[in-house]
Amino acid sequence: MESYEILWKTALPELEMSCSTISYDNYIATLLPVDIVGGKLILCTRSELFAKTVEGKMKEKICHALSKVNSDVVDFSVVVAENREDYIKQRGDIVPEKFETAGSPINPKFTFDSFVVGQSNEFIYAAAKAVAENPGESYNPLYIYGGTGLGKTHILMAIANYLRKYQPSLNVLYVTCEQFTNQMVESLSKGKLTPQDFRNKYRNVDVLLIDDVQFLSKKQSTQMEFFYTFNELVAQNKQVVLTSDCHPSEIEYLEERLRTRFQGGLLADVQTPDLETRIAILRKKSEEQKCLVDIKVLSYIAECGDEDIRSLIGKLTKVIFASKLHERPITVELVKDALKESAGERQEELQAEDIINCVCNFYKVSKNDILGKKKNKEFVEPRQICIYLITEMMNLPLVTIGQKVGGRDHATVIYARDKINELMKSDSKLATEIKDIKKMLLKE
Repeated sequence: MESYEILWKTALPELEMSCSTISYDNYIATLLPVDIVGGKLILCTRSELFAKTVEGKMKEKICHALSKVNSDVVDFSVVVAENREDYIKQRGDIVPEKFETAGSPINPKFTFDSFVVGQSNEFIYAAAKAVAENPGESYNPLYIYGGTGLGKTHILMAIANYLRKYQPSLNVLYVTCEQFTNQMVESLSKGKLTPQDFRNKYRNVDVLLIDDVQFLSKKQSTQMEFFYTFNELVAQNKQVVLTSDCHPSEIEYLEERLRTRFQGGLLADVQTPDLETRIAILRKKSEEQKCLVDIKVLSYIAECGDEDIRSLIGKLTKVIFASKLHERPITVELVKDALKESAGERQEELQAEDIINCVCNFYKVSKNDILGKKKNKEFVEPRQICIYLITEMMNLPLVTIGQKVGGRDHATVIYARDKINELMKSDSKLATEIKDIKKMLLKE
């Protein structure tokens, strides 16, 4: 997907909220992004009248939406054309579609100011702020790791937003590791992006921010290209910041030369937030949603479990929605009702022991092996599946889940949950097996 397509796709939700349904459906939704020229997004439509209407009556709203999702492109123009090919013909030149140079969109809301700091994350906050203030000089590379939903992506984008504001001349690139891999594969397959274009894109930046670097696992060609990119940037004192769900030593099938380079910088481990931090996060999120929530209610939600931040915010959103839906004030009683509804009656009846026993029977392993410390693959994977299913099907704190599965800590629970979740995306056999186990548990 090209940069102009990503930009427009990101801006559409903002426009849908700010425009009437008729205006959005009849005008905004019919526009097609075709280019970015001179800091302007170029949109096309088949009607001259439509073009004049959009540029006249909707200019302010579209510009505002663009400014919220991309500080570099805050204006637009509308041309009359059937599609991009027709637009290029009208220009009278042959312009090959270049691969996006801006990377993934940066959420302007993810800043250092909006990042709630507590004991669990004050170290990564300080390290990231130091990197943003002096890129290439302090902690290179900076490697941030921890479970899903603990703020790693937020801190990466906070660095990008800080540099955009205070050092706009720097070339800052934020991408996920999956995007890096896909773009490298495209360059090798002689697509729109050539190998030289790919190298120029990644080796001519001042700051490279890579999310979810654990996806380098088992990808030997990508690892080799990443190694050379990494070496060239660090050698030029260009800043590299990486995030992962685990320590470099725990990334499977990662080349040793990459592992040692990751560990040669500053490693920052982000932990599950403590109670006070969870309450502070919930308070800030409720304020962002323009909804005042009593501290007792926030405390109750925060005490429902020491889960990741994303899960806590999801619970708060459900409660606010339930309040509006039922026209009830937000009280602890409403929270109990809302979370009970979302968990479902069947999940309330389910016990962790039921899940463990079901997995043991399915994979023909003993309960002692599942709960024990053996690291054989035939025991580790069923153990991780147990953890995944308990987190998926039951409303239990991570610490409690760890206790149920052999006294493991919350970090192990997060790692197992996320690993099975990722494996299911690429392993259809595993996904089917887990689906079958769920059916057995729910007696479907």
